[in-house]
Amino acid sequence: MNRWKLLAVASLAISLSACSMLSQNKEEKATAAVESNVSAEQLLKQGRARASEGNYEAAIKQFETLEARYPLGKYAEQAMLESAYAYYKFDEPDTALDTLDRFMRMYPRSSRVDYALYLRGLVNFNRGGSILDRVFPRSFSDLDGVRKKEAFHDFQKLLTRHPNSKYAPDAAKRVGYLRNSLGASEVNIAKYYMRRGAYLAAFNRAEYTIKNHQGTPAIIGALQVKICAARALKRENLASDTMRVLKLNFPKQTNFSCKF
Repeated sequence: MNRWKLLAVASLAISLSACSMLSQNKEEKATAAVESNVSAEQLLKQGRARASEGNYEAAIKQFETLEARYPLGKYAEQAMLESAYAYYKFDEPDTALDTLDRFMRMYPRSSRVDYALYLRGLVNFNRGGSILDRVFPRSFSDLDGVRKKEAFHDFQKLLTRHPNSKYAPDAAKRVGYLRNSLGASEVNIAKYYMRRGAYLAAFNRAEYTIKNHQGTPAIIGALQVKICAARALKRENLASDTMRVLKLNFPKQTNFSCKF
């Protein structure tokens, strides 16, 4: 008798569970049906609302849903840009860059291309170092130099193609900063080679800096390294010629040590 009671209870539990699942499925379908009827404009507004709250993950979901459901039109174009910015703020720089590149391929004549270039520069400009860089800090980073160069080219491209853009003034300031920063990085690398005894590499790096970073403070250090490297390579004539250039242009910078 007890066995039959247990079977009855089990049967009732299964029935209730099935009813609950059916009810849940109906609710999910109803919710999906409602969501599928949300317009592109509404999805864009919802994504922007989430982004303004700092919930970039939810914002990305809204923007990408918009792109998937409404792939054509102004809202999809705008959603792609907003998605790139959200990825940038969500600390996903590679995805942000991929999204921006896709935007410029799909909408090369868009009125927002200047913003896409500016944002691309910002992503590279503010990009943090890798985990290895944080665990094993270095005096310079080749990877960091690559990012700086990419940011420099992005901002430079914006200034060349869209000189009247509202983003141009800030881009110009960043170009100036990056030019100085890149020059300083090159000099640091040249000094590193000097410390390692790689005098030819130091000489070549200093010469490259002099050629490619005219007008920046890095020129002084580059000339000094070139002089020291030339002396170490027994190229006294070259060292003397470079010293004359240093004296002519920077007479107060001729008293320096080759111990870098």
